[in-house]
Amino acid sequence: MRNFSRPLVRSLVRWLSAAAMAAPILPVSVAAQAPADTTLDAASRAVIDSTARAVLAATGVPSASVAVVTGGRLTYRQAYGTARLAPTVPAQPDMRYAVGSVSKQFTATAMVMLAQEGKLSLSDPVSRYVPGLTRGDEVTIRELLSHTSGYQDYWPQDYVMPSMLVPTTAEHILNTWAKKPLDFDPGTQWQYSNTNYVIAGRIIEQISGMPLMQFLQTRIFAPLGMHSIADVNVGRLGETDAIGYYRHALGPLRPAPKEAAGWLFAAGELAMTATDLAQWDISLIDRRLLSPAWYDTLTAPVMLKNGTDTHYALGIFVGTEGGQRVWEHSGEVSGFTSEDIVLPDAHAAVVVLTNQDASTAAALIGQRVARLIATPAASASSPSGGDARVAASVHTILIELQHGRIDRSLFTDNANAYFTDEAIHDYASSLGPLGAPDPFCQTGRDERGGMTFHSYLAVFPKRAVTITTYQWPDGKLEQYLVFAARSATAACPR
Repeated sequence: MRNFSRPLVRSLVRWLSAAAMAAPILPVSVAAQAPADTTLDAASRAVIDSTARAVLAATGVPSASVAVVTGGRLTYRQAYGTARLAPTVPAQPDMRYAVGSVSKQFTATAMVMLAQEGKLSLSDPVSRYVPGLTRGDEVTIRELLSHTSGYQDYWPQDYVMPSMLVPTTAEHILNTWAKKPLDFDPGTQWQYSNTNYVIAGRIIEQISGMPLMQFLQTRIFAPLGMHSIADVNVGRLGETDAIGYYRHALGPLRPAPKEAAGWLFAAGELAMTATDLAQWDISLIDRRLLSPAWYDTLTAPVMLKNGTDTHYALGIFVGTEGGQRVWEHSGEVSGFTSEDIVLPDAHAAVVVLTNQDASTAAALIGQRVARLIATPAASASSPSGGDARVAASVHTILIELQHGRIDRSLFTDNANAYFTDEAIHDYASSLGPLGAPDPFCQTGRDERGGMTFHSYLAVFPKRAVTITTYQWPDGKLEQYLVFAARSATAACPR
């Protein structure tokens, strides 16, 4: 609900410094690890595991659930620490955590779906659908979704006030906060406000004719196979899920109070597994639910009336890091904090869910893992669209071959015949010792024999290799060859 990464708003995903780890080591119960689901290389897994454990130990947060996407697919998920303290229950990857304001991405997407279908315009005034709000004939739906409306936030605090222990309704929230004078003229400032999304949720319900959760379930969760979703706006998570905790200063962890029904709604009502949130991230990368033009609308930074970039799109912080696009949002409700980072050009993402509020643990883990998986594959030679997706896949295949593995579903029968056990052994024994390729870039593209030809350069610390591929229109690779580059000092073009 609250967005705990507000200090990052103006410099999206500036990776936090190692100095943050200098915090005092607080007691933390580190329970037996849940079995990992993985196709990620062992070295990357080790870094992720050590990062998560170190952050939990430094911050005292009881547990974290992590999911990693590389090459456009889920390649690692793991849980660390303790999901329930008394009695002690180890965290498991299939446990649900509240995701707080990450929910806003889903509300914004639902609104964009309705706009794509012509049922509303993002330029419509909010008064057309929710009458009686302050300057509702001036504030647009786009300004709601981008936090540029001026409506005052009903929950800026990082704790649960006594009034929030009493059930409420969206109408009460709007009558109390959305009928006050605006904090600024519409479109002239950026200021995070949960009130915006309560209004947005009511508009979606008005247009769709169904409760917001029903719309999300029908139009987003079910099509994407997200089966773990829970609505914490109406009650607590179940007995098999994580419990949320809080602490006073550096005191002991205590079960967090639960917001009463009605306070979370469209601004932060969702809970899910890290795996399901990663599936959502993959759908953003692959553009599964909306047309390309409407995905561009969803993820384009909104400008203020004076031309200033807000670094916020519709429900998502947007920016660049190392030449790659970054989409990010954190979330916090009582007892839980989350971090969701998508690197669409690298076809990568990281999700971190933790069960303590007012903590930077999720952001610390997420940003360090994002830096690990933010390969330069899609940015070194700036391929775009389909070429960027192919480059990311080719890079992933190279890493897998270095470790003696191959995903045969990516190849044609001919290519699979080429990759005998002997070939895979030779690829692993000759490429594995070279280390990580950095940089990795596309160097050529052509059409031949009904296929698309690509060439790449992978630069290792002590030598470089060339990779050539042929790909059929259905995406299957007919060829994947690696051989020595013309020069050991070959470099990607700048």
